[in-house]
Amino acid sequence: MNLCADLMVLLPELILAIGAMALLLAGAIGGEKTAPLISWGAIALLLAAGLACVIGPEQATAFHNAFVSDGFSRFAKLLILVGAALSILLAEEYFARLNLSRFELPVLMVLATLGMMLMVSSASFLSLYMGLELQSLALYVLASFNRDNLRSTEAGLKYFVLGALSSGMLLYGISLIYGFTGSTEFAAIASVTAASGAGLGVIFGLVFLIAGLAFKVSAVPFHMWTPDVYEGAPTPVTAYFATAAKVAALCLFLRAILIPFPDLIHQWRQIIIFISVLSMVLGAVAAIGQTNIKRLMAYSSIGHMGYALLGLAAGTTLGVRGVLIYLAVYVATNIGVFACIQAMRRDGKAVENISDLAGLARTDLKLALLFSMLFLSLAGLPPLAGFVAKFYIFLSAIEAGLIWPSVIGVLASSVGLVYYLRLTAIMFFNEPAPALDKGRAFGSTAIMLVSGAVTLVLLVAPSPLINAADAAARSLFP
Repeated sequence: MNLCADLMVLLPELILAIGAMALLLAGAIGGEKTAPLISWGAIALLLAAGLACVIGPEQATAFHNAFVSDGFSRFAKLLILVGAALSILLAEEYFARLNLSRFELPVLMVLATLGMMLMVSSASFLSLYMGLELQSLALYVLASFNRDNLRSTEAGLKYFVLGALSSGMLLYGISLIYGFTGSTEFAAIASVTAASGAGLGVIFGLVFLIAGLAFKVSAVPFHMWTPDVYEGAPTPVTAYFATAAKVAALCLFLRAILIPFPDLIHQWRQIIIFISVLSMVLGAVAAIGQTNIKRLMAYSSIGHMGYALLGLAAGTTLGVRGVLIYLAVYVATNIGVFACIQAMRRDGKAVENISDLAGLARTDLKLALLFSMLFLSLAGLPPLAGFVAKFYIFLSAIEAGLIWPSVIGVLASSVGLVYYLRLTAIMFFNEPAPALDKGRAFGSTAIMLVSGAVTLVLLVAPSPLINAADAAARSLFP
């Protein structure tokens, strides 16, 4: 009976696990011609898992408290599933255009998504690591999926080597925490640290744990892989890294720090503030000189993770609410940006340089307006959704007394505005480059339009998102 109850808690994950195996068998039997069908099957699986998340239990644990289903995990899972489904749609159109469709790609993305969903529901370091490695192994392959492209294979190799290093650091940190607390369960660790305080061994373990998690969110100084992987990976795979993978990693960061170590906030807050400030500053400054738009988006993502970590540093319900609002806006905006980047084709070939956007407003005004709207939302400029996201992050940080990190964040945001405005100026005021191809697939066009609409609507009617994020954040602080 207990097994049945446990399986019901993990119903969304079971749907993806069983569905991925079925899609893999179908692809192996049917061959490459089944790739489009399997892509749509993968999207259907993700939608079914999303429905299971919505109708699932509000608060439940499974497998001896190794997994938990609560408002926080459901919010994170829905964001992950949306990012994954839209990335698969972009990938189907991208590889079909190149005649390189392979059925393995959507299957790998479903398996990576399964790992992400296990991560955000983890209530033990053992289940955390299991989900993390399931995600990582699939992402290593996805980064180098275009194996005939030198940059893609290089991206996959760099990500694999640095990812293995970060996993080693994470495991070492977990082993120290287990050795000095006697448990891998978050609740038990919290009880031990509340009773006996912060021992030196636990502090060392916490430092290594944060270092391993910081790699997963590409926070400075563990960001080295991000520009190369973003540039080298196929565009829809980069979109997947920038949306679903970032949400999963940051939500895992929140749960793995706030639940086991609530009484050590003065110890870990200093580290989080340090990497947050470094990420905000480097993300703002390093992006200015970029010439490749995907590398620019990589540095942009580093900066955005810095802002989100400021909400974690607050260590409060308001801080977590701010992070969740930020992630929702970040996913909606970034998936639209990468759909626009995928639309950048000239004579049938993808172009990725910023110079290729020159004078775009004169040759394709609609694409230029969408690009500009999404870039300015990422910059946090009102009246777009990015302003709402940054407002709630800085509000939570200031209420937690983090004044000087907030000031640095506002200044970094002002510097970041420079390169976003530069992109807009290039599109509207430079001499036109040769026109981009006009014919675009329905899916990517729909994603661009919906993403643009969301960036406008969220400022006018933010209440549903704020209320959902608030309820999710409160479930993390019982």
